[in-house]
Amino acid sequence: MAAKILALFNLRPDVSVADYEAWAKSVDIPTVNGLGSIEKFEVFKTTGLLFSEDTPPYQYFETLDILDMDKFGEEAGSETMQKIAAKFQAMAADLVFITTEQL
Repeated sequence: MAAKILALFNLRPDVSVADYEAWAKSVDIPTVNGLGSIEKFEVFKTTGLLFSEDTPPYQYFETLDILDMDKFGEEAGSETMQKIAAKFQAMAADLVFITTEQL
């Protein structure tokens, strides 16, 4: 069963934008996109709020288009993915994962 997960987050104060983005581009994005359960994984940097001068509540969001949730659960438990998850959680603050279903 296909699903989409959204992850919203900010960076921890001690994590630089350059360090996070370099890691995301070189490790996180290619590794997650290499999983058999993933159709597409993308990371976005927020740039503003439409028609507002306010700062967005989150600096980044990710979309995970998942082909098979059971397989994703298995792959997420692998040693490689556990290391990536630990590194990500060490950099991310205010992390929220939102599960969805398409109408």
